[in-house]
Amino acid sequence: MKTEAGRTEAAKGKGKARPREVAVAGIPVSPGVAIGPVFDTTDPPAEAPRRAIEAGEVEQEKQKLAGAIAFSRKQVAKLKTRIAVLPEEAQEEIAPLLDAHLMMLGNSRLIRGARKRIETELLGAETAVGDEAEAIATAIVALKDDDKAGLARRAGEVRDIARRLVRNLTATPFRSLKDLPEGCILVAEELTPADAALLDPARVAGVATEEGGADGHTAIMLRALGIPAVLGAHGLTEAAKRGDPAVLDGAAGVVTLHPSAATLAAAKDRLAAFAKERAKLSKLRRLPAETTDGEQVELQANLEIPQELPLIAQAGAMGIGLLRTEFLFMNREDLPDEEAQVEAYTQIVEAMEGQPVTIRVLDWGGEKDMEALAEGVAPVHAGGNPALGLRGLRMLLKRPELLEVQFAAVLRVAAAAGDGDVRLLLPMVTVPEEVRAAREIYERVARRLRRRGEKLPEKLPLLGAMIETPGAALAADAIALEADFFAIGTNDLAMYTLAVDRGEAEVAHLYDPLHPAVLRLVQFATEAALRLRMPVSVCGEMAGNPQLTPLLLGIGLRTFSMNASAIPRVKQAVRALDIGDCARFARRVMEQSDPARIRELVAGFAEGVTERA
Repeated sequence: MKTEAGRTEAAKGKGKARPREVAVAGIPVSPGVAIGPVFDTTDPPAEAPRRAIEAGEVEQEKQKLAGAIAFSRKQVAKLKTRIAVLPEEAQEEIAPLLDAHLMMLGNSRLIRGARKRIETELLGAETAVGDEAEAIATAIVALKDDDKAGLARRAGEVRDIARRLVRNLTATPFRSLKDLPEGCILVAEELTPADAALLDPARVAGVATEEGGADGHTAIMLRALGIPAVLGAHGLTEAAKRGDPAVLDGAAGVVTLHPSAATLAAAKDRLAAFAKERAKLSKLRRLPAETTDGEQVELQANLEIPQELPLIAQAGAMGIGLLRTEFLFMNREDLPDEEAQVEAYTQIVEAMEGQPVTIRVLDWGGEKDMEALAEGVAPVHAGGNPALGLRGLRMLLKRPELLEVQFAAVLRVAAAAGDGDVRLLLPMVTVPEEVRAAREIYERVARRLRRRGEKLPEKLPLLGAMIETPGAALAADAIALEADFFAIGTNDLAMYTLAVDRGEAEVAHLYDPLHPAVLRLVQFATEAALRLRMPVSVCGEMAGNPQLTPLLLGIGLRTFSMNASAIPRVKQAVRALDIGDCARFARRVMEQSDPARIRELVAGFAEGVTERA
């Protein structure tokens, strides 16, 4: 148990002690306040003893696996039918995730690997599935990528599918969530995305679990369903008993058992305030992101996998500012060809209905699990320090055939999009020569496609550069002469500037995007682009933090790309700001040399914005 509160109160008029108030802290996942009785539920473990087989049993085990796969597909298809009664926004979020589960129950790496382990390692089907899923999940989590949360989501999805298969292979029953009492707070050790899909938001007041995090698919689904939730609340299942009165605060990440009269009254006030705030934010979806003095701001979304498209539509994003294409290369033994890439990009561009889509070409670091690159005909290795080795554009220029295929696919999609604004983005640029070399390949591919008879746009899509290293930021004025636009990647920029990996616990506290060195590099790159009247955007966590919106606007940025869920609050901040005030505030901040003082100024200004919003 992480925290405890409280005092024992005498029951009025009875002289009888009532249970003391206990608060258990966890991870805030889905905002909102829930007040109701605890309903605890456990999931029978989907584990089975390791089992080896004889050579003569291989075909039998493969048939057993095939049966479990077919049954699992039926279960997921039934879940898709079940969600038809849920709110529209929840359907838009959950249905693509279930589609992804169905795909993984097809000819995926998980299924191919499990079959191979049965054949070569003589393992029982359930053991083969478990081993292969854990190998894939471990490899995904170890990848070098700024979006650690996205990697954790993908790893969790593989494990979820494996658990479903193992349950069906071993005839282990699933948790039943059919008869939850109305208005209860569901408490469990863990909740899978499939479990979340079965919840009825009209019956369940809140959800709290021992395990889980803010960016997993379960969390995404709970947010889509609008169910207040706290995950990762260690000690909760031990402290909570069925029927215990409880208050769950999804924004603060706290579950309070046996709340006192004062705690209960405060919770009711927060519940009313949250309902009012949610209604206010929902009205922003169709309103422009415009400052009080009429300055237009573009709020775009980052996209990691196509399944996130419904979230972008719900948020009211003005296009996709960063489409990561790594999803096409992950968990496969071969490289996606031109046709496969055309199909994938077309799906996304068409879904955006003419809004801008910026497609970043493959950003592969040496730690990424891409078998076709690491073990192909011409394997790529990043050396002892992948962050400083052959990654991003460096690797693509070393393997130009990869770049040529992506360029060809995007050019064809841009031609088919007509009026749609499709752009290309180069990752991890460090010197102008890299952009120049990439543009030569780009124009060569365009000439080849025209000779092949492909219809291309009269004017080729813009070719931009990501500014995410100190070298690139300091050379931004020279890079701007070669690139058509900039996208400032604040996550990597802060990491390289401060020599801090956020994933390393011992130094993570030193990671600070408000360090004056980081802010000066952002300002330098922005000003270099503005001098040439060149488009410039900011992406990464800074873009999605409404407290930093005034500072970034004051520096001169007008295009922000962020996780879709962050857009409504950033828009709310934009609509309460005056550009002149932001510029004066930015000048004051940029005069500071102490990060603590900068944080103090930012928090103070943000408080004033909140009051005006």
